[in-house]
Amino acid sequence: MQFIVIFLVSLGIIGLALGGYLTPISRIVVNPIVSAQTWLAQRYQAVQSLITQPEDVTTLRQKNMQLEAENSRLQVQIIELQQQVREAQLLSTLVDYERRNVENQYIAASVIARDISPFMHYVIIDRGSDDGLRKGMPVITHQGLVGSIAAVTAGAARVQLINDPGSSINVILQQSGVEAVLNGQVTGEIALDMISQNATVQPGDLVMTSGLGGNYPANIVIGQVVTVRSEAYALFQSASIQPAVDFSQLEIVLIITNFQAENISPLIPDTGNP
Repeated sequence: MQFIVIFLVSLGIIGLALGGYLTPISRIVVNPIVSAQTWLAQRYQAVQSLITQPEDVTTLRQKNMQLEAENSRLQVQIIELQQQVREAQLLSTLVDYERRNVENQYIAASVIARDISPFMHYVIIDRGSDDGLRKGMPVITHQGLVGSIAAVTAGAARVQLINDPGSSINVILQQSGVEAVLNGQVTGEIALDMISQNATVQPGDLVMTSGLGGNYPANIVIGQVVTVRSEAYALFQSASIQPAVDFSQLEIVLIITNFQAENISPLIPDTGNP
């Protein structure tokens, strides 16, 4: 009998539910439960985010540091490759110069240091007496004259640049054939002196070694005339020269090894007062 009652009551509840009569009651009972579950889920996610966030930040920082390190490594490789390309291009140019000037013998050398004095202009190269270098040998690039060997050790040599104040070279102007003396300046510039007042010198004239004086072979390019100074009361004209070689960018040079400078100063009469 009790079973029948429970069965009938159950049927009645099901019927009421199917008829929609229990919806307000279910809302009253279910909605607080759903709200509580939603609140708990949100709190759980917040706590989980708070716990895992430091790990995520640490991971991102590590990845960022790895990417920065990789970027730095790639930049270094790019710089090294660019340097290798420049050196290869320069060597190729120097090889072409050697082929076009077969009358001379050459040794290539790298510039490894510069004189720190503002009043002297020298560079150090990584070749020396062990490589057959001797004092006085001319040093050039494919652009023109650099200077000459001033001192030599077994594995290195000191090159006096043509813009050093102690440098003096006999030159000739290609267009007019006028001879003059090229002198280095304390400022690092080079100037032409001892130009005859009767000579015609113009900006743009090409200046080359004349071969006189025994210091350099003839016909090595030095630079071009920039300005000319001529004064009526002076015995000679003078001119400023733009060198063909950029001395601040020297990296690789050629030494002419089959030329030996000759010191002819003892053969020149002393015109000074006793």
